[in-house]
Amino acid sequence: MKKITVLLADDHRVLREGIRSLLEKAPDIEVVGEAGDGGEAVVKAQQLAPDVVLMDITMPGVNGLEATRQIKASRPGTNVLILTMHESNQYISQFLRSGASGYVLKDTAASELVGAIRAVCQGDVFLYPSIARKLLEEYLLKVKRGEEEGSYDGLTNREREVLKMVAEGRSNKEIADTLSLSVRTVQAHRANLMGKLHMHDRTELVRYAIRKGLIPA
Repeated sequence: MKKITVLLADDHRVLREGIRSLLEKAPDIEVVGEAGDGGEAVVKAQQLAPDVVLMDITMPGVNGLEATRQIKASRPGTNVLILTMHESNQYISQFLRSGASGYVLKDTAASELVGAIRAVCQGDVFLYPSIARKLLEEYLLKVKRGEEEGSYDGLTNREREVLKMVAEGRSNKEIADTLSLSVRTVQAHRANLMGKLHMHDRTELVRYAIRKGLIPA
């Protein structure tokens, strides 16, 4: 089994050691390197070609935002997962614009962190539930103001329910159980709403919201 290779980028050595210890317990994850600042993270990402870079925001020298941009420019196949204490909309939108594939908080449980790494490695977007709610609230506020009537009004009530749960990061099975539907029906609703919004996956859902100004920069 090919392991998911991870580069840890954080200026706190004790935190890096703690995260390494947690990740090494996962049979499908291998920590291949560490970086103490953004500049070092960029260099090591080019040298080690990891599947995922676990990136802190606030670091000396090159910060996490700029490091993410540089890594995605030179290695678009490397996924960046932000790990931080910050939960502001400003940070969220900036990092998603920079090309990051996920955003989790440092107090995230070990199992959730491992799940986030696996998700972004597969090309999905991972947002911690509280962060997903912030994005959804911003979207719905725009809808309420009439700034996104065209696309949102075209959705059925059921599609809106599914959209909400997709934005929260729930799986098709979880949505099906909550709405008392079959997984196949949820898949159909999801396909329909994505078609109406001209999107193909959850990554596009988040990026669409940013591109249309639904999330503040």
